[in-house]
Amino acid sequence: MAVRKQAQPERTETKVYTYTRVSTTMQIDGYSLDAQRARLKAFADFNGYKIVGEYEDAGKSGKSIEGRTEFNRMMEDIKSGKDGISFVLVFKLSRFGRNAADVLSTLQVMQDFDVNLICVEDGIDSSKDAGKLMISVLSAVAEIERENIRIQTMEGRIQKAREGRWNGGFAPYGYALKNGVLEINEEEAEAIRIIFDQYVNTDSGANGVARYLANHGIGKIQRQNGNAPLFNAALIRQILKNPVYCGKIAYGRRKTEKVHGTRNEYQIVWSDDYLLVDGLHEGIVSEELWQAAQVKIAAQAKKYEKVNPTPNTHVHLLTTLIKCPLCGAGMYGNKSTTRRKDGTPYDPSYYYACKHRRMERGHKCDYKKQVPEKVIDQAVAEVIINLVRNPRFASLMQEKIDMKVDTSALEQEIATHEKQLRQYHATKSKLIDEIDSLDPDDKHYIPRKADLDERLYRMYDKIEETETLLIDARAKKRAIEADKVKGDNIYRILTHFDKLYDVMSDSERQELMQALIAEIHIHEQPQPNGQWLKSIKFRLPIIDGDTSIILDKCDGVETVLTLSCSS
Repeated sequence: MAVRKQAQPERTETKVYTYTRVSTTMQIDGYSLDAQRARLKAFADFNGYKIVGEYEDAGKSGKSIEGRTEFNRMMEDIKSGKDGISFVLVFKLSRFGRNAADVLSTLQVMQDFDVNLICVEDGIDSSKDAGKLMISVLSAVAEIERENIRIQTMEGRIQKAREGRWNGGFAPYGYALKNGVLEINEEEAEAIRIIFDQYVNTDSGANGVARYLANHGIGKIQRQNGNAPLFNAALIRQILKNPVYCGKIAYGRRKTEKVHGTRNEYQIVWSDDYLLVDGLHEGIVSEELWQAAQVKIAAQAKKYEKVNPTPNTHVHLLTTLIKCPLCGAGMYGNKSTTRRKDGTPYDPSYYYACKHRRMERGHKCDYKKQVPEKVIDQAVAEVIINLVRNPRFASLMQEKIDMKVDTSALEQEIATHEKQLRQYHATKSKLIDEIDSLDPDDKHYIPRKADLDERLYRMYDKIEETETLLIDARAKKRAIEADKVKGDNIYRILTHFDKLYDVMSDSERQELMQALIAEIHIHEQPQPNGQWLKSIKFRLPIIDGDTSIILDKCDGVETVLTLSCSS
């Protein structure tokens, strides 16, 4: 609480503010808001101070003044001279702040406005000679204490996690918290089972699962840690990644890190290095189903959702596929708009140009030609149509569709990891039984238990490492199978390319070209018949080796195009 001395010598009354704070983790006797208020009022009454303003922050940490609404309001009132106070009264310095830099800078601001700080329990008055020195020392001690509390709290939570116990906070959706233990809430759990089933056993991603739930009237039951009526894709992804749903307890998946270059700013980051143990609770889904979800997530990790172009946006079909004939860099689509003499624009024309024709990232290319989009787009489509109309290519594409993909090596790797996991889990169970059977009265009990604990923790590490390898192997197998399906679909599209291409949208045509073609090479100058194409390299092996076709004839001039497959 604070007070400002007035200049009038006849003033006998000292006005003060009181400030109280309690964090969510400090509700112990002597620190509660009621206890602090009572102690400050008694101190003010004894000294004849008049409390003209009370400020309190409930559930606020002392690590920083940021986020403490009432504290900042009090400082604004001090700066404005609102009540003419002389002191701010606090129960202890740690209630004012635990960050030394914050405490000292705030105190300096207060003293600039002739307001001092009194810490009742610590016996500190910053208006006295020794007061500010004591504040400097104690605020530094408070900051160290705060860090020690954080470390001790973290160690306690790690130990709880190692024991398979829930670490506090709201129960995840699908569970209820009873006597500190997670129990399945069947009313909520059914949605969790559907989410995993739909994601693993269908082609749906998180967005597709969200639509499925909404279309089938499966909403999210409102509770204290979430009142949104529907499951959105972000929440579904969180659910799918959370090992709690297969009966595990994870600790350290999210960490608080200080923002580099700041004093009090922190951010939440996800970590791949975290503790994962069997929980005391029952899983809503099987571990096999959860692992299958992780496999699909890993397989899709590098695939990005396509962004549909806005209406009336021009699509450059072959952007980046066409390579500059001088520097080999990708060529990008551009638009050129010219105007008539009266200032009105002509219809825009579109062309491909080397991305390095202007200085970019230290590169510069002298190729200044602008290749007309319409000409080269039509030429590439003509090449593909000529290919698929050839009976030999049609037969070859059907052979590719009928070809089986060989994943035997990956299947063997998966079997090896699964066998290793079974052995590790068996060893883990034996170690737990050995720990449970130890005799506490044995004189070697402590070292023997420590040795078994260390072996158990190492076994958890091996299990976690093997599970990661298993997920990666399954993801690779799934990705290979997905690529085979994707390739087969492209082959099937190619067999009807001449009919489908005409009815495709520009964005669909672009997607097909990007999937089908690896590189397009052009001549530096158009040929006498106007053609630019020199060679096309396909992504899919639809031709055997290099071959060439005559693109067209114009006044007896032929353009011979080389075709090849990407290795």
